[in-house]
Amino acid sequence: MVATVPAPPEAGHTIRAVVHLRIVAPNAACRHVLDLLENSESAFNIVHFEGVARKPDGDLVLADVARKDVSLLVADLRELDVDVDGSIAIEEVDAEISKISEDAFRHRRDDFGSDPVVWENVSSRTSENVELSYSYLIFMTAAMLIASVGIYFNQPILIVGAMVVGPDFGPIAGVCVAIVNRSRKLVRRSAAALFIGFLVGTVVTYLMTLLLREVGQIPETINFDSHSLVRFISNPDFFSVYVALAAGVVGMLSLTTAKSSALVGVLISVATVPAASNIGVAAAYTDWATAWGATAQLMLNLTSIFVAGLLTLTLQRRIYMRRRRIHLSDGARGPAGLPIGQSRRADIDPDQEPAAE
Repeated sequence: MVATVPAPPEAGHTIRAVVHLRIVAPNAACRHVLDLLENSESAFNIVHFEGVARKPDGDLVLADVARKDVSLLVADLRELDVDVDGSIAIEEVDAEISKISEDAFRHRRDDFGSDPVVWENVSSRTSENVELSYSYLIFMTAAMLIASVGIYFNQPILIVGAMVVGPDFGPIAGVCVAIVNRSRKLVRRSAAALFIGFLVGTVVTYLMTLLLREVGQIPETINFDSHSLVRFISNPDFFSVYVALAAGVVGMLSLTTAKSSALVGVLISVATVPAASNIGVAAAYTDWATAWGATAQLMLNLTSIFVAGLLTLTLQRRIYMRRRRIHLSDGARGPAGLPIGQSRRADIDPDQEPAAE
C-alpha cells in the first residue's frame, strides 16, 4: 500500500492584514450597523445575534475587516453613536484562511494611500504604556542598575541589556500620540512618567554606586575616558542624533503598524537609559564633565526621538485624514443613514474628523 501525501494548501488564501470587530449596539441602531457593514467592500464574515447582549441590552454583530480600513469603519460606527450606546471591540487576527477575505483584501489593497494604521489600537497601546506605576519604576530602575554595572566594568553587553529592559519608549510614544491627537491629559501623563522614571532611576543608581564603592565592590576611582567600549553614552556627536532620528521613525512605525519585532532594535540602538544611568554613576564619582556629557546625550536622544516620532505620526495622520475625507463619499454610508460627503461629528470633534470639502 502506497501512502499518499496530501497536497499543500493552495498559496495565497491566508490573509494576515485582517482585524475582527465585535460590536454591541441597541436593536434600533443595529439595522444601520448591518447596512454599513454589508455595503462595505472591506467587511466580510458578518454575523448578527439579535437580542443576545446584556448591559447594555442590544444586538451583537461580529465582522472581519481589512486592516487598512478599520479606522474608517470605526469612525462611521461612532457617527452612529455605537460607542455611546453600545461598544466596539477591536481584535487582531493572526491569520484568516478564506477566499472571500482574500478577494476583499485584494480589492482594497491598491487604494490610494495604503495605510495599515489602526488608530484606535495605537491610542490603546500608548495609554497602557504611560502609566506611572510601581512596575514601570522597577523596570526603569533595574535597567539603569544593569547599565551601571556595564559602565563600572566597561561591558557593552550589559549596556545593550539595559536598553532592552528600559520601558522609556512607551511614554515617549505616548507624548507623540497625545500631541497628534491633541490630548493634553495624555501629554501630562506621558511626560510625568518619563521624567519621574528617569529621575528615580538616576537617583537610585547614584546611591547604589556610593554604596558599592563604600563596600569595595567597585573601584575607588574610574577613568571614564579609558572605557572605550561604553564611552559613547557620555560623548554625544552627530551620529547620536542621526541614529536617534532613524530610531524614532522606526519606533513609531513599529507602534502604528503592529510590527513589534522592530521595536527591540529601536531600544537597542538608542542610549537613553544608559545615558541616564551614567549621570548617576559619574555624579557619584564627582566626574562632572562625564555627567554633563551623559546629560547632553540623554537630551539629544530624547529630543531626536520625539521629533522623528512626531513627524512620522503626523504624516501618517495626514494620510488617514485624507483617506477619511475620501471615504465620506463612499456609497456604503447612505444605506446606513449617514450623510454623504461629511461627518456628523465634524463639528463636535474636528481633530478626529475632517471638515466637508
